[in-house]
Amino acid sequence: MAHRRRVAGAVVLMCALAGCGGARTSTAAPSASPSPREPTSTPRPTPHPTQHPARHPSRHTRTPAPSATGIPVAPAAGKLLVFVVENHSLDEMRSQMPWTYALAHRYGYATAYRAMTHPSLPNYLAIAGGSTFGVNDDDDPSAHPLHGPSVFGEALRAGLTARVYADAMPSSCFLTSAGEYAVRHNPWTYFVDERAECRTFDTPLARFAADVRAGHLPDAGMVVPDVCHDAHDCSLATADAWLRQVVGLAMSGPDFRSGRLAIVITADEDDGSQGNTVLTVVIHPGVRAEVVSQPLSQLSLSRLYAEVLGVPPLREAASAPSMATAFHLALARR
Repeated sequence: MAHRRRVAGAVVLMCALAGCGGARTSTAAPSASPSPREPTSTPRPTPHPTQHPARHPSRHTRTPAPSATGIPVAPAAGKLLVFVVENHSLDEMRSQMPWTYALAHRYGYATAYRAMTHPSLPNYLAIAGGSTFGVNDDDDPSAHPLHGPSVFGEALRAGLTARVYADAMPSSCFLTSAGEYAVRHNPWTYFVDERAECRTFDTPLARFAADVRAGHLPDAGMVVPDVCHDAHDCSLATADAWLRQVVGLAMSGPDFRSGRLAIVITADEDDGSQGNTVLTVVIHPGVRAEVVSQPLSQLSLSRLYAEVLGVPPLREAASAPSMATAFHLALARR
């Protein structure tokens, strides 16, 4: 009964985000720019505070121009948005997430991307901070006050934008788990030197649709699903349907359509069945049918944030293999 209530809740949230009449599941390859129906009653987007203004699109990327051969240059990414699924292996995700795997075939995916460790939290910290910080549990931020920058704080200090959108989070930068919100899946909450920035820019998912439509998605972004939508407590089919709505919405907006935005779908760890190998998908108009066999990890994803932002990679991410190079992802010049 609890599972049925969570699934029903997932449908309600997906409809709120995308104005749908019910989630659809399809094994057909999605188009390069899905166009879900927009919400009918979404609040007007809130402007970014003046101390961290949204940059004009022209400062994010160059306008594609013909090369010497007359072939247009691939659009260059200046924004990165990451989605994380929970506790499922590469093979499970490929077989049970048909919409997500169709995206992988159309754009690109890795076959040797391995999570750092078990359990969840240190893997999220590796993405956001370039290190597991020696953490080997899922305790709250009060148990692990981390000092130094995250990729989100690094973006803000560079004069760029950053935001985490957390599904089911009661209020901004919420420091304990509540209901279906798991704080261990929201890594910015652990970086105590950036607590003020977290309170401003680590926000509930409700504002996501307005930011998509306005072209105000952040330079460094992450979407944190709740514990049903990330397949921790619900099925991969439920997660796939939710991603179809929320990732599909992001792909319908001007950030993605212009080539400014790259999207990554990955998992924090596997279920112990495949050596911590998980499906990792890179979605961008300039990435086409890439299958990457080079070993990659969450440190590579942390480095990708830095590469997209044009800032130095954090901690161990500096020596991680480049995902931008592996996927032939063109980057904006800043």
